[in-house]
Amino acid sequence: MDRRRFLQAAALAAASLAADAPPKKEDDKKPRFRLGLVTYNLAANWDLPSLLKVCHATGVSPVELRTTHKHGVEPSLSKDERKEVKKRFADAGVDIWGCGTVCEFQSPDPAVVQKNIETCKKFVELVADLGGKGVKVRPNGLPKEVEVAKTLDQIGKALIPCGKAADDTGLEIWVEVHGNGTAHPPYMKTIMEACGHPKVGLTWNSNPQDVKDGSVAESFKLLWPWVRSCHINELYKDAAGVYPYRELFRLFREHGYDRVTLCEVGRPAPDVDTGIELLRYYKALWTELNRP
Repeated sequence: MDRRRFLQAAALAAASLAADAPPKKEDDKKPRFRLGLVTYNLAANWDLPSLLKVCHATGVSPVELRTTHKHGVEPSLSKDERKEVKKRFADAGVDIWGCGTVCEFQSPDPAVVQKNIETCKKFVELVADLGGKGVKVRPNGLPKEVEVAKTLDQIGKALIPCGKAADDTGLEIWVEVHGNGTAHPPYMKTIMEACGHPKVGLTWNSNPQDVKDGSVAESFKLLWPWVRSCHINELYKDAAGVYPYRELFRLFREHGYDRVTLCEVGRPAPDVDTGIELLRYYKALWTELNRP
């Protein structure tokens, strides 16, 4: 979606939502969770100064630093470079939520799985040095040649050493509800039960698979015990009847969720000014969807 269509859709959605919003109730609570940003996709091409400038200007914080993006925050950074990144975020008044990796554990090859575990541990060390909260990993589909139950159990067991590494540094592992097949909420529940480590939770990913009969209530109930982070995307989908963000945010408020909903939307913004404009519109719609 181009910039003009994005802004038009956001404006129309905000107007529609304001008109359809239920009357305010005295016992409704304001959100305790914050609007943050995943550098995938909007900020993929911003270097670190640009990223911090946009987040500071819009008040969007914290940030999940997705690997391979232009910000360059990777395990290859030296200790001094990590201290500099941490200082830059602090000086800008922007928090580091953590790092978003592509570590995944569904491969039938044990060597591949172990390599991903070791990569995850390197990101744990990086986030600990940066003063962040955790590391995002993911399943990424179900190998056709392996029984589903076996793969789900394998993924869960592979997360245990990741959880132990995180626990040793005071961090968490967030498993993104992701992948063809693996994004099915009951399968994610099975993965988390197979893992069972207290420092391993979920990143709710706002997938179409969450929705049943126009509601996410059933999926939310299934996965809520493990939800530790959240990705959100095109918020105008609520007004279009595609994804019920107002309901999701209400469920978060009712359950006392006090963490983050991280914007993961759109295509890379061409420049800082466009990024600021888009995130201001996005924040306005997020605020409306959270209105009791």
